[in-house]
Amino acid sequence: MSNTKKKNNKSMVLIFVAVFLLPVILAKLALDNGWFNQAATNKGALIQPPLDMSSLQTSEQEPKWKLVYVLPAECDKRCENALYSILQVWSALGKHSDRAEAVVISHLASQPEKLAELKENSKARIIETSEQNIKKIFKNSDTEGVFIADTLNNVILKYPLQADTEQAVLDSRDILSDLRKVLKLSRIG
Repeated sequence: MSNTKKKNNKSMVLIFVAVFLLPVILAKLALDNGWFNQAATNKGALIQPPLDMSSLQTSEQEPKWKLVYVLPAECDKRCENALYSILQVWSALGKHSDRAEAVVISHLASQPEKLAELKENSKARIIETSEQNIKKIFKNSDTEGVFIADTLNNVILKYPLQADTEQAVLDSRDILSDLRKVLKLSRIG
């Protein structure tokens, strides 16, 4: 009778250990071997490696998350939608809007009328720089889009421009969603 009891105790201990160790071992194997698709929740295109725009930062500026748009030579409907989007997303942040800012980067070829209008009526910060500096920052890649930059001035996400106003509003929701996530996770800015 005691042999049966010892066997039952041993089997209970083995079952107990297996219940707790087996999930840990399987999780480790799944992570190491890539057995599942690691989901990304960001809606924008992740820029790898991040682009460094610290050359546009002045020393007196406090670190903030940035909604960035590079003003083109001709401001068409896509440009208008992008400008509207970054300002609306910034406003929609509500109590967190002090942790972020809308930034428009202009250069000598940027449309002067639109630039003057932005300086007069916009809550966006205007940064004037050279086309060479923009090319250096964006490494000669496409500057058409709305970008999110972190508090260290690393451009990390890109969103496409839309000519259709309704689609631009939908894309603005994606930008807002991603910006809220990074603000929630960030302790800086």
